[in-house]
Amino acid sequence: MSDMRDITIVYKPSFLREFKKLEKKIQVEAREKMELFKNEANHERLRVHKLTGVLKGCYSFSVTYSHRIVFSWEDKNTVAFLAIGTHDIYN
Repeated sequence: MSDMRDITIVYKPSFLREFKKLEKKIQVEAREKMELFKNEANHERLRVHKLTGVLKGCYSFSVTYSHRIVFSWEDKNTVAFLAIGTHDIYN
């Protein structure tokens, strides 16, 4: 039995707007990855990593080869999803 915690996700309005603009198949893939993300044991598999530069303090993980989700920790059990999209979201 793992002592990894389950994570609560809150969605910022900007994230929801960007999500709605994605192709349906990317939305489906994103929902699957968001579900996996809730269990911290999956973070290595999703390639969760810290960001630098203008997004310092934020983190990211892969949805597809070209799409990422950017998030920040609100507290030790809660993250806020800030953005979703291609690598352009880093600019």
